[in-house]
This record gives sequence, structure tokens and C-alpha cells, in this order.
Amino acid sequence: MTDTAAAATGVRVFVDKQSPEAYRALTATAEAVRGVAAAAGLDRPLVELVNIRVSQINTCAYCLNLHTRAALRAGETVQRLGVLPAWRDTDLFTPRERAALALAEATTRPADAGTQESAYAEARAVLSDDEISAVIWVAITMNAFNRVSVMSKHPVRAVPASPPATPSA
Repeated sequence: MTDTAAAATGVRVFVDKQSPEAYRALTATAEAVRGVAAAAGLDRPLVELVNIRVSQINTCAYCLNLHTRAALRAGETVQRLGVLPAWRDTDLFTPRERAALALAEATTRPADAGTQESAYAEARAVLSDDEISAVIWVAITMNAFNRVSVMSKHPVRAVPASPPATPSA
């Protein structure tokens, strides 16, 4: 399909495929951030909560699908994932998780200075400098991947449902 024909049909450019060198650099950044997060002591479920919350704010269906599955594999519960958009209204998240989520939201919405200051103060009370830095880097990186997927309109494909477990006799 020509560029003109693609534009006329509304087909999006998958920017990760169109500019693979830039996408490889973003992927390398994500790998470095995973290392920073692990070194700071952020466990995989917490990192995935941050990834999911950022993706919810950015309405990135592709990343939500990917990171929800990753969170479940890492041991996160369906209940906590279900209430994540309303995390402030539950007691299901620890003070550390709450601080990380607030900081991730402030990183994703930097124009709200008051919320940013409040989130940073909350993070300071329960997170180390290394943890604060790692959470911010996780959110920054997730925001970048969200932009790639949203602007490319990466599709979410249905995953076949697992058959129900049969009770043992």
C-alpha cells in the first residue's frame, strides 16, 4: 500500500516498525530501567502496578493488555488489578505501593504542580531516593511505550479463555 493509500484508509504507521533503531533504543532504556528498579528493591508486582496505572491514564489498550497479564504472572491479584483505577479508595495497597502509584500518576500528569508536590512528599515519607528514582523512570518509560502504542494503534488480540478446572474426586 502506498503512503497516500494508507493515509486515505486511516491505517496508522507502526512507529516501532517504521523506525526500528529508535524503538531498539527505547527497549534498551526499558531494560536499563528494569535493572534500576530491581537494584532499588522494587519487586515485579509493584513495577507492573505502576505500568498498568500509567497505561490506564494514557488509555493504552495494548500496554494494559500486556502488563495486566505480566502482573498476574508476577503474582498480582485480580481483585487489586480490578480496583487499581480507584486505588485511593481502598485499603488493598500498602503505603509504599500508594506512594509509588501517586508518584507515577504525577509523572504522567506533570502539569498538575500541586498533585506533583503532594505525591513527591508522600513518596519521600516511605520510599528511598533509589526507589523514588526507579518509580519515576518506570513511569517515564511506560509513558513512552504508551505513546508508541497509542499513536500506532497497536491492536489487542483476543486470548482464548482457559477451560474451567474440573473438580477432583
